[in-house]
Amino acid sequence: MQYDTKGIPQEVQLKLYERMLKPRMIEEKMLILLRQGKISKWFSGIGQEAISVGVASTMRNEEYVLPMHRNLGVFTTRNIPLHRLFAQWQGKASGFTKGRDRSFHFGTQDYNIIGMISHLGPQLGVADGIALANVLKKRKLVTAVFTGEGGTSEGDFHEALNVAAVWDLPVLFCIENNGYGLSTPTREQYRCEHLADKGKGYGIEAHVIDGNNILEVFSKVNTLCERMRENPAPVLLEFKTFRMRGHEEASGTKYVPNDLMEEWAAKDPIANYESYLLKEGILTDDIIADRKAKISTEIDEHLKIAFEEETVPVVKQCELEDVYQQYTPKAVEPGSDLKSIRLVDAISEGLRQSMELHDNLVLMGQDIADYGGVFKITEGFVDSFGKERVRNTPICESVIVSAAAGLSINGMKAVMEMQFADFASTGFNPIVNYLAKMHYRWNEKADVVIRMPCGGGVAAGPFHSQTNEAWFTKTPGLKVVYPAFPYDAKGLLATAIDDPNPVLFFEHKALYRSIYQDVPTNYYTLPFGKASLLKEGDTITVVTYGAGVHWALATLGRHPDISADLIDLRTLQPLDIETVYASVEKTGKLIILQEDSLFGGIASDISALVMENRFEYLDGPVRRIASLETPIPFAKNLEEQYLPKERFEEALLQLVAY
Repeated sequence: MQYDTKGIPQEVQLKLYERMLKPRMIEEKMLILLRQGKISKWFSGIGQEAISVGVASTMRNEEYVLPMHRNLGVFTTRNIPLHRLFAQWQGKASGFTKGRDRSFHFGTQDYNIIGMISHLGPQLGVADGIALANVLKKRKLVTAVFTGEGGTSEGDFHEALNVAAVWDLPVLFCIENNGYGLSTPTREQYRCEHLADKGKGYGIEAHVIDGNNILEVFSKVNTLCERMRENPAPVLLEFKTFRMRGHEEASGTKYVPNDLMEEWAAKDPIANYESYLLKEGILTDDIIADRKAKISTEIDEHLKIAFEEETVPVVKQCELEDVYQQYTPKAVEPGSDLKSIRLVDAISEGLRQSMELHDNLVLMGQDIADYGGVFKITEGFVDSFGKERVRNTPICESVIVSAAAGLSINGMKAVMEMQFADFASTGFNPIVNYLAKMHYRWNEKADVVIRMPCGGGVAAGPFHSQTNEAWFTKTPGLKVVYPAFPYDAKGLLATAIDDPNPVLFFEHKALYRSIYQDVPTNYYTLPFGKASLLKEGDTITVVTYGAGVHWALATLGRHPDISADLIDLRTLQPLDIETVYASVEKTGKLIILQEDSLFGGIASDISALVMENRFEYLDGPVRRIASLETPIPFAKNLEEQYLPKERFEEALLQLVAY
């Protein structure tokens, strides 16, 4: 292996050796502990230390690094106390996830490291969001994110590169091409000669680097980072290296030809560099012995701390409370100055006033800038707030959700508009696996609102009409809001944006321009988890939300003899079940109306809760009324049959007469 110092001082060369030696010695110790059953799993980075250490050594402490599970050198180079890493790997409380996640699946703001999730791809978009926040704050900082050659086949990889290129984001995309994705060799994963070649398609500068040559890694990355800080733009790096052990220890390496293992063993980044430093007189046998002894002592001392720590305490209430970041809403009362506006106007007004209040709030979505969005909710926003804060995005929902998470991590707020709620399916992974789990896993907020234009009744067919709230009410960590009136929409949106937790904000398209209400002109908030009692009666309880509220009002208007409590839930997570209980105790009968198809919807859970907790008050069966168990049809007469309006009236009359 040929080394070119390129002016790197000798003390830095020595430091790079020490920084590679440390993760190697930790790994060798972990493999022993794994065999002893003292840790449960290990993903080895042996043979890849030059990449982690080389990249991390060029980064400033205030710059974020997003590593993977073969990047122990990033964590040790950032000087994370070893006992905390050991505790993390043992599921102890003094780790970084309170025993809730394993290995390197964690982040820490103290060291500006944002760990991976098993789905790999989202962290690339998170890096885009972190870098965007730095650009908006005019901070000359680089963000480095790692992936493997296998991860480059995921859609998030391509989306992240494209967005970084379009937005000139200073992201260093680091591909560790180590030959195999678990057991699948690179020849079965892609057809281009080098993965760096993919950068050309996105207009991104790209380089192939010998990932086992620490001086080449350090010098090249250092030069690139210095330039990127002054002239923001993404760079794609492919580090050629090899994984000397299995994907994880249990998988082994039997699928790797012996001659290939021998070839790469001869390229060991530490052994070769050590020989070079000895030859140059920068390193001596005594220095090697001294450094190894000190690292060994440090490992043993910190292992002792981790081993002596008690197992993580099992406290049910603590587990439940940590799903969301604790948040006390700022109660801002509505004023007396009112104006009759539509639902669409209320949302636009609430969004504009939140933009004025929160100068760190960024809006992202397809066509939301000059065009104002397909529903014109952000029309005129660019004139008021500029294109930096009102950002058109490429058609890539997944990476924009991830970028919203990155903005939040780097101290900003994000509102993303799904052009239609249906399209959330292409951003589903980062919503339910990244945003929803951030606080529970490593105590980090996800200050993100995703606006969800939804609903049928507008002849938009099966891809633009779904009310898919049940996809998200099932997922702990998400909040779900679904207003039916302009007054509620404006106040709840303000609360959603202020709340540091991820919120799915559903907006029914058919109500946008058909529902008017007197709405306060000032900025105000409304609390989550508090239903609205629209009508009071003592014969039956009607529970609904969204467009169902207006269907129920119309039906009850045709039957003034029915004395009903009509409850508009307003928020589905958190759910105000206590108001439902109180009403059922009074009326003895319950009917639940939802626009979503029946099975697995919110009506099913409300029915089950009432049956389990207020059964003795019921004077009849709980009825659930919903749309047909089909996709939403386009033709008007088919859509009318699909929606539950007529079936609701029939079921209501039957239950009243029961």
